Amino acid sequence: MMGASSVKTFWLVVRRKHIVLNALRVSLVVGSVLNLINQGSALLNSEPISWIQLLMNYLVPCCVASYSAAQNELNHRERS
Repeated sequence: MMGASSVKTFWLVVRRKHIVLNALRVSLVVGSVLNLINQGSALLNSEPISWIQLLMNYLVPCCVASYSAAQNELNHRERS
C-alpha cells in the first residue's frame, strides 16, 4: 500500500506532459477501436448510441496508459 508521500509523488508523475500526451494518443486509438466493436452497428446505421459507453471507451484506456507510464517511471526511479 502506498503512503501519503507516495501517492503525492504518483500524482506529480502522472501529470507530466509526456505521460498525458501519450495516454491521450493511446486513448484515441484504443477508444476508437472499442467504440467500433461495442457500438459499430449503431454508429454505421445512424442509430442512437450510448454516450456513457462512448466516453468510458476513451476514459479507461487513458487511465490505464497513464497509470502504467507513471508506475514505470517510479519503478525506474527506485532502481536507479
